[in-house]
Amino acid sequence: MKTELAYTKDCLMETTPRPDIAFVRGEGSYLFDQNNRRYLDWVQGWAVNCLGHSPDVVVQALCAQASKLINVGPAFYNEPAIELASLLISNSCFDQVFFGSSGAEANEGAIKLARKWGQKYKSGAFEIITFTNSFHGRTLATMSASGKAGWDTIFAPQVSGFPKATLNDIESVRALINNQTVAIMLEPIQGEAGVIPANPEFFKVLRQICDDHELLLIVDEVQTGCGRTGTLFAYEQHGVEPDIMTLGKGLGGGVPISALLSKQSCSCFEYGDQGGTFSGNPLATSAGVAVIRTLLFDGFLEESRHVGAQLVAGLVAISKEFNLGEVRGKGALLALELGSNAGPEIVAAARERGLLLNAPRSHCLRFMPALNSTLAEVDEGLILLRQILKELQ
Repeated sequence: MKTELAYTKDCLMETTPRPDIAFVRGEGSYLFDQNNRRYLDWVQGWAVNCLGHSPDVVVQALCAQASKLINVGPAFYNEPAIELASLLISNSCFDQVFFGSSGAEANEGAIKLARKWGQKYKSGAFEIITFTNSFHGRTLATMSASGKAGWDTIFAPQVSGFPKATLNDIESVRALINNQTVAIMLEPIQGEAGVIPANPEFFKVLRQICDDHELLLIVDEVQTGCGRTGTLFAYEQHGVEPDIMTLGKGLGGGVPISALLSKQSCSCFEYGDQGGTFSGNPLATSAGVAVIRTLLFDGFLEESRHVGAQLVAGLVAISKEFNLGEVRGKGALLALELGSNAGPEIVAAARERGLLLNAPRSHCLRFMPALNSTLAEVDEGLILLRQILKELQ
């Protein structure tokens, strides 16, 4: 029996490579490590901290709720869960919500809901068409739904029922439809693939295909939702209404919470079909209320779009200066093509200079700053990025 408590990083499973630093606090757009060194954070927990690190509205909501009620269990109503569900429904095209703790959990729920609908209304149809290079989570079913290269063998055998089409290729979708097809599921922007947007026309035709074949349209907005692309939800920019939507990441402003939203027409779970010990707990949903109310505050998303536009302009200028590639994305979810596989090297060099970046693919950088970043903070990051590229050049 071990008698001494050892504080060592070796106690953590090595599921991802980590630099030899530990962050101890965050303030808005900045993180501070154990040596009190400051970093401008353009990763923000992979688009989780939509209001930056430890925003006052979330901290205050958590403190107030923690002193009253933390978890009552999913078998009872609680006020913050009702309030958050009502906010999401009144500001979207959906009718009902189920709360989870992670984006993968929400997407797993969406898969279950679509299959349940197929059992009840479509002669047991169960196949969900997803897309090459998509990312829907790390459970066995969501890994199978994802189109990330190599994921079909890591924990084989896969969960069956997820044929893969090609994003923005409508004929590749049509070719997969059969009498077992129940839904089409996609990200409005494929974040892990390098910020690849679905074309507006592609989105509209998908909706028509679903209507023609009596299929459900599922949008995975775990990364694109909650203001990340400039509107509350990315689907709004395409002029179509999905049947099911999933949220996560930014919904809690750093607190683990996700949501599965559905129209009444396909909200067909029966008692016992779906649940979770922490589902809709008062603490997490109080954070969600604080986040959504902030995003809905008059002028907030408009100002966030201005910040995103400034970042785009700066990245385009840098791309031209260093003969790099395309700048793509929406709002505060952007990517810069590098024209080489220098992404990991740039990320490491940027961290040394106090700028946190992400390279979802070795050939591109991804930018996910806080939605309430200031113009001065954007300028600071662009200056640092330019300096880093000059040094590496």
